[in-house]
Amino acid sequence: MTSPVFTITTSLLSINKNDTEPVYLQIANQLMTLIREGRLQAGRRLPGTRQLADLMNVHRKTVVQAYDELLLQGWLESRTGSGTYVARQLPDLQPQQLVNNNGSRNPMKTAGFSFEPTPHLDVALILSNHKYHLDDGFPDARLAPVEDLARAYRAQLLTGNPYTRLGYNDTRGSVLLRQVLSGYLNDTRGLNTTPENILITRGTIMGLHLACTALLKPGDLVVTGEMNYHGANMNVKQAGGHLLKIPVDENGMVVEELEAICRQQPVRMVYVTSHHNYPTTVAMSAERRVAMLQLAARYGFIVFEDDYDYDFHYLGKPLFPLASADRAGMVLYCGSFSKTISPAFRVGYLVGSENVIAHLAQLRRIIDRQGDVVLENAIAVLLQSGIIQRHLRKALRTYKQRRDLFCQLLCNELGNYLQFKTPDGGMAVWTQFDKDIDLPALAHKAQQQELYFSNGASHNTPTKNVHATRLGFASSTSDELEKSVGIIAGILKR
Repeated sequence: MTSPVFTITTSLLSINKNDTEPVYLQIANQLMTLIREGRLQAGRRLPGTRQLADLMNVHRKTVVQAYDELLLQGWLESRTGSGTYVARQLPDLQPQQLVNNNGSRNPMKTAGFSFEPTPHLDVALILSNHKYHLDDGFPDARLAPVEDLARAYRAQLLTGNPYTRLGYNDTRGSVLLRQVLSGYLNDTRGLNTTPENILITRGTIMGLHLACTALLKPGDLVVTGEMNYHGANMNVKQAGGHLLKIPVDENGMVVEELEAICRQQPVRMVYVTSHHNYPTTVAMSAERRVAMLQLAARYGFIVFEDDYDYDFHYLGKPLFPLASADRAGMVLYCGSFSKTISPAFRVGYLVGSENVIAHLAQLRRIIDRQGDVVLENAIAVLLQSGIIQRHLRKALRTYKQRRDLFCQLLCNELGNYLQFKTPDGGMAVWTQFDKDIDLPALAHKAQQQELYFSNGASHNTPTKNVHATRLGFASSTSDELEKSVGIIAGILKR
C-alpha cells in the first residue's frame, strides 16, 4: 500500500530541467517548503531515494544530493537501517523578537544614538546610466582584455593548493603581483623597487586613505593644487589635516609658492598629480619636479604622487614620475589598474620605502584584512604574459584617435562657446566655457537628451567660479563623440 507521505510528496513535487537552478536544489527547496507549511510533519518518513528518483524521472544521485542538502541544514534526519525522516527538532522558523518597538521612530531609518555629521564627505555619488557620456576621464571597458582576465581568474580559482590560493594571504597583497609589478614599474617608470616596496591596494583612493590616516596628525598642513581631486581633499580632512591650496599653471603646481609656505610654517605632505594634473591635465615641468624633490628633502615633507593615468600619454615619451628621481625617500607613489583595465577592478598599488610600506600594511590589516588575492594573481599573470602591455599599446592608439577627433569636433562645432588646450595625455579635455553660459543648466539640459557630463561645480573654489569642466573622451566611440558634441551644440545654438 502506498505510504501517505509518499503520495503527498510526489504529488506536490515538480521539476523544470530547463531552469537555471539545479534539479537537486529544486527538489530540496520544494521539500523544505512542504515541511515549513506543515504538510510534512516532524518525524514523518520520506520515500527512499531510488523510489523518488524513479517516480520523478531523475538520476538517483540527484535525489541523494537533495536529501544531503536538507540533512546538512537540519530539516531531515537519517536513521540507520530505517530511512530518511523529517527532523523531529526542526530549525526555528520564527525568530524571537527581542524588542517590542512601540515608539514612533523607525529604527531602520533613524538610529537611536547620535553621531556628528561630516560635511567634507557629503559629495554626491555619480552613477551615470545615460546613453552618452563625456565623463571625468574613464577608460572604455569594451577594450579591456576581459576574456584573458576571466581565463586567468578561473585558473587561479581551480589550480594549485586551495588552502593557500583561497585562504588568508599577505596583508601587503599577492606576493606574485608584487614581484611582477616591481619589475614592471622599474622598467616603465624608472623606479628601483623590490616587492617589499609595494603595497597592493583597492585603487588609488585606498592608498590615499592609508597614507593620510597613518601619516597625518590633526592640524598637519597638507598642500595641494588650487583645484584638486576631491577624494584627496576628503581624506586629508578626515584625518584632521589642514588643507592649503596653491596655484597650478601651464607648468604644473607652482613650486615657488610651496617654497614660500615652507619658509613660514612646517608642511607635512604635498599631494600632487605631476604627470597629468587633475583637473587641468597639464604636466609638471622637469625643473619644477627637481625643485619639489629638493624642497621635500630640505623641509622633510611627504610627497604623495598620484599617477592615476601614467600609461596614456600621446606626445612622445612621458616624463618619469617624481619617485624615479627620489634619493631621499620622501615620495609615496600611487597608481592603479582601474584606468588600465576598468574601474570595476579595484587593484592599485602604493610604492614607498620599506619601513613606510610595513607601517601602512599594519593599518590596512584593520581596515581590509587583504585584497582580492585571486584577482591580484590573475592580473600578475596578464602582466607576466604581456597581455596588459599589448592592451595598453592598442588602447593608447585608440584613445589618441578619439582625443584628436573630439578636439576637432569641439573646435568645429563649439569653438564659439568654449576654449581648451589639446591635452598631451590622459582621458579628458579641460574645457573652459564662456562665462555667459550657465554650465549647470547646460549639463542638466544635456542629461534630458541622454548625455552626461559634469556641470563643473566640483572644480569651483569658495571665491571663484571657473566656468570649466572635464570632458572625457576615452570611453566613447567616434560615433558616440559626434553625437555627444551634437547634443551640446544643439542646446547652445537654440
